[in-house]
Amino acid sequence: VQLQASGGGLVQAGGSLRLSCAASGRTFSSYGMGWFRQAPAKEREFVAAISWSGGSTYYADSVKGRFTISRDNAKNTVYLQMNSLKPEDTAVYYCAATEVRGYTSSWYVTPETYHYWGQGTLVTVSS
Repeated sequence: VQLQASGGGLVQAGGSLRLSCAASGRTFSSYGMGWFRQAPAKEREFVAAISWSGGSTYYADSVKGRFTISRDNAKNTVYLQMNSLKPEDTAVYYCAATEVRGYTSSWYVTPETYHYWGQGTLVTVSS
């Protein structure tokens, strides 16, 4: 499967952005999806994930209450709505897909869980 992330850009602190990740293939609805981010000189970190059905979502503590992950299986797309953005949210955001169904947050927060990665989209939040 190929993943194409989009929607990044420059926004002022307190603003909002919506990232999209479009997936190729006919089995999108069977994939768990995640968003990760990597800031300069930092390791890649988990942001949010959603189960294949959309019934379960998981968030990093740093974004809980501000970011919302969702998916539209009819459009083969997963979204990350980001509100109340902070300068520390500045990073390249990556979407990822896993073929294996997981049932716990520990499963989804681990990068090694994911089999496919998008190319990343840059989010810059100015203060």
